[in-house]
Amino acid sequence: MNGQQKISIRFFDDREVRALWDEQNAKWWFSVLDIVAVLTDQNDYSKTRNYWKYLKAKLKKEGSQLVSATTQLKLTAADGKKYKSDMLDYNGIIALGKTFPGIKANRFIEWFTYSDETIDGKSKTKAYALFESSFIDSIEVGTTKGLQQIHAYLFGGLYDFAGQIRQKNISKGGFRFAMSQYLDTTLKQIEAMPENTFDEIVDKYVEMNIAHPFMEGNGRSTRIWLDLILKKRLKKCVDWSKISKTDYMNAMVASAAKSDTLKKLLNAALTDQIDSREMFMKGIDYSYYYEEN
Repeated sequence: MNGQQKISIRFFDDREVRALWDEQNAKWWFSVLDIVAVLTDQNDYSKTRNYWKYLKAKLKKEGSQLVSATTQLKLTAADGKKYKSDMLDYNGIIALGKTFPGIKANRFIEWFTYSDETIDGKSKTKAYALFESSFIDSIEVGTTKGLQQIHAYLFGGLYDFAGQIRQKNISKGGFRFAMSQYLDTTLKQIEAMPENTFDEIVDKYVEMNIAHPFMEGNGRSTRIWLDLILKKRLKKCVDWSKISKTDYMNAMVASAAKSDTLKKLLNAALTDQIDSREMFMKGIDYSYYYEEN
């Protein structure tokens, strides 16, 4: 596995399950330790590693093919360094899941084998592709049209309203977004907002979120829109993996009245790795995770 690695992060019960793409064999390899931690409900890395050591020895003794099916690939650890880690492919993970008894293991296998043929799954695949696409360079930065371009790219062929400004009123959790009859005026006002400093950019992002111009898919589109503004103006982007789902959602709800918490969260997660494929892919994983119910 040479060159830049394509990394995916999925979430089971709010826990990370990391994967690496193997270009040569056209398949994903999944972190065994992440899955053992999920299935044993363990937060302690050493205990997880010791349990996998014990399970590996036990499986080897039983003549299981599972151990010989593992491969070692480098994954980034919490300290930012890359270490070799045991990985299994799709079939290996299902076999591993079956070595654990109980409802949780069954639920994990059901989640793991769930098809990506959903609207979200297909849209996420398109979002990944955006990084390699020349289209990303033609997106207007900081404008309504630019946001429409992103939304049309992510949801084209999936929603008949892809890229189209909504004509109906919508609300979420009791919060009513901008009234549809005033949306055109509202969006023009947002577009005219300055975007020279970090505070100005986040203020613009908050207003666009309150406007919620699409029937569905606002959050995923607007986070990409925000990153493109940050890249152009400040040569920065957000490392979304540093922001937990709960913290982000709470800050976004609060931002309609006061954006201090959101600014603090985003500012602490800023990175200058604006050309990193890994950073972009990770951002997409987290962005779609935020939207999961």
